[in-house]
Amino acid sequence: MTPTGTAPSAGPRTAWAGRNHTLLTAAAVVTNLGSQGALIAAAFAVLGAGGSGGDVGLVAAARTVPLVLFLLVGGAVADRLPRHRVMVAANALNCLSQAAFAALVLAGEPRLWQMMLLAALGGTGQAFFGPASEGMLMASVDERQAGRAFALYRMALNGAGIGGAALGGALVALIGPGWVLAVDAAAFALAGALRALLDVSGMPARAPGAGMLAELRSGWREFIGRPWLWSVVVQFAVVNAVVGAAESVYGPLVARDSLGGPGPWGVALGAFGAGTVCGALLMTRWKPRRLLLAGALCTFPLALPSAALAVPLPVVWLTAVMFVSGASVEVFGVSWITAMHQEIPEEKFSRVSAYDWLGSVGLVPVATALAGPVENAAGRTTALWGCSALIVLVTAAVLTVPEVRTLTRRGGSAPEAPVAQGEAVAEGPVAQR
Repeated sequence: MTPTGTAPSAGPRTAWAGRNHTLLTAAAVVTNLGSQGALIAAAFAVLGAGGSGGDVGLVAAARTVPLVLFLLVGGAVADRLPRHRVMVAANALNCLSQAAFAALVLAGEPRLWQMMLLAALGGTGQAFFGPASEGMLMASVDERQAGRAFALYRMALNGAGIGGAALGGALVALIGPGWVLAVDAAAFALAGALRALLDVSGMPARAPGAGMLAELRSGWREFIGRPWLWSVVVQFAVVNAVVGAAESVYGPLVARDSLGGPGPWGVALGAFGAGTVCGALLMTRWKPRRLLLAGALCTFPLALPSAALAVPLPVVWLTAVMFVSGASVEVFGVSWITAMHQEIPEEKFSRVSAYDWLGSVGLVPVATALAGPVENAAGRTTALWGCSALIVLVTAAVLTVPEVRTLTRRGGSAPEAPVAQGEAVAEGPVAQR
């Protein structure tokens, strides 16, 4: 019998590799391949139009601000409307905005305000897509196989991110940023078409809501009433902020001054990506009984890259540190999403996910903006050690929450269904968690 809120699996696939999970995975791979290249293309489009590094930052901020502003609305909408329709509509908006961005760049002389406006439209689409996507993914897997399904999803997503960044950089150099942005627009169109094929016949009907504000309050009560939930979100608001500042601001500067330039830094970032894939692969087999305790303990290694940059360590050791931190964050990521799937009611998941997303990204632009002034005031080395110390402190603090230490995976250590030989599942964020 199909569990409540889970679409029936089609054909001979296992529960975690049903039709919806496969479609969601394939669509995520497609969009992540395109989006990683588009991030590089957008930066070079700004520079190619005569912009400065500050202008590149403005275009990046133009995408982040509406993402933060509309996340809660996006979560409420995803819990009121069919999630697959919200996802397709968001993909359509991203497709059109990227196509317009590509046309501007290919036509020559795009203006900064135009690029900022189109980036903002892309961020708005992501604000509606993210909570709906997580809710749809939750509803597509059986609770008994959730850990494996999420690990495979993230493994494919991270693999697509690595490949997309490498391919995107090569294509920007070969054919120019405008055409890479056009490829990203096409990727959104293809992904939207795949998501339009999702089978929602086995999912519960949505009851009429009491209004947007009432539903946001309901989501907030669900969020704030679970100490393990809001405490980890607060933890990662800080962790993501300082990691973002270290990797986007301090890392390139250390690489320029001490490591030999962008090449070695690219290798280190690639090692982090490879670590995430290996960490996700580990989580297809390992099922920690205390989900959040395992995840929180694996957050401590995220303090290592900032410390390695503060020394700074030679490239070979920095690469090893980045690999370990990438693997560790995937252990947390799979444990976290499995706990959410287990504990949050399906009909409220997207609203709760929106608060999670808001916590994850809310402080990132602030930390990135303050990274330069902090370096000027305290010095780069002190700033990097401060990043490491903050990660250790907030992670130690979250371990004082009883629910974080004791929340237990349901079903004990029951074995998972075996993977059929030759059966492949493609997948592709979220978010930094």
